[in-house]
Amino acid sequence: MDLTFGGRPRPGYGGSRAALEGAEYLRKNPSVGGAAKQCREYLGGAWRQARPEELRVTPVSGGLSNLLFRCSLPDHLPSVGDEPREVLLRLYGAILQGVDSLVQESVMFAILAERSLGPQLYGVFPEGRLEQYIPSRPLKTQELQEPLLSAAIAEKMAQFHGMEMPFTKEPHWLFGTMERYLKQIQDLPATGLPQANLLEVYGLRDEMGNLRKLLESTPSPVVFCHNDIQEGNILLLSEPEDTDSLMLVDFEYSSYNYRGFDIGNHFCEWAYDYTHEEWPFYKARPADYPTREQQLHFIRHYLSEVKKGEAPSPEHQRELEEHLLVEVNRYALASHFFWGLWSILQASMSTIEFGYLEYAQSRFQFYFQQKRQLTNPHPES
Repeated sequence: MDLTFGGRPRPGYGGSRAALEGAEYLRKNPSVGGAAKQCREYLGGAWRQARPEELRVTPVSGGLSNLLFRCSLPDHLPSVGDEPREVLLRLYGAILQGVDSLVQESVMFAILAERSLGPQLYGVFPEGRLEQYIPSRPLKTQELQEPLLSAAIAEKMAQFHGMEMPFTKEPHWLFGTMERYLKQIQDLPATGLPQANLLEVYGLRDEMGNLRKLLESTPSPVVFCHNDIQEGNILLLSEPEDTDSLMLVDFEYSSYNYRGFDIGNHFCEWAYDYTHEEWPFYKARPADYPTREQQLHFIRHYLSEVKKGEAPSPEHQRELEEHLLVEVNRYALASHFFWGLWSILQASMSTIEFGYLEYAQSRFQFYFQQKRQLTNPHPES
């Protein structure tokens, strides 16, 4: 079997750059060859007849949380029934979310598949799962700015937010997770590493309290959020059904959460490109954060999908848009804070070649820059 591995700092369905760490991982973990066993047991049909060495196993992408491989039957082996000819094998790696979250994610995955909002689920096992392989590619960062794609993402997000899921409806995820990350960073051994120093440099303990107060004064509906709608988690389908050409994937962080976070987080991702080939392996372009008009374009399509069948008056429509503009830009601060803490923690545990500390610094610098703009949007006046 041909096994190689491409790395990403964050999970994405179609990774970008090859990582030497991945090749080393596979050399040290020949059990990845268990792909044949999982496919045989969970898919049946022709998969039971294929010899392990006949299967084609190639990388799709990878990251800290997941290794993804495309597994295909050999061409000479005919199908027995309606078993798929190729699948996506997802193997879990280092997991921050915990075992309970993996169970929830599998349930979530199955429900989304039933509702045609995600890939089909073929099998779940302790080390990972087997999913439908979808001919597609992830979007590129610059494509998030394209008006047609931005409108389609807004509509897809609104559909996601409209789902009822069998999970707690209390919005504990955002600050609960950040508090856990903060404690884990504080509990890191005092080895002279700079991770904990960032807490002091930016005064993050106190600043999280300030952020909490700001968001408590910012009404935002609690909906079922994806929480990581970045370009790598948006697939452009090669064979779209009907006219729906996009699909969201990777639901690792999905939960009931504030609407503003999901939209604000997506806007933040316009400014970060994770396909940069040189250290620190990302490119920050704060100027690419969506302009007011680009935000309004997204918001109008989002509200149109949410309010489908309704016709608010022009005045009410403007009120909705202005409210949402304020809401999402305040919650964008929470996105910077969340992924900044996440990245500090990754710096202490990840083997992926990525500038986690640089990325954390970038997110916190962007956080304070945007906070100043929200506080004083017209400094020249």
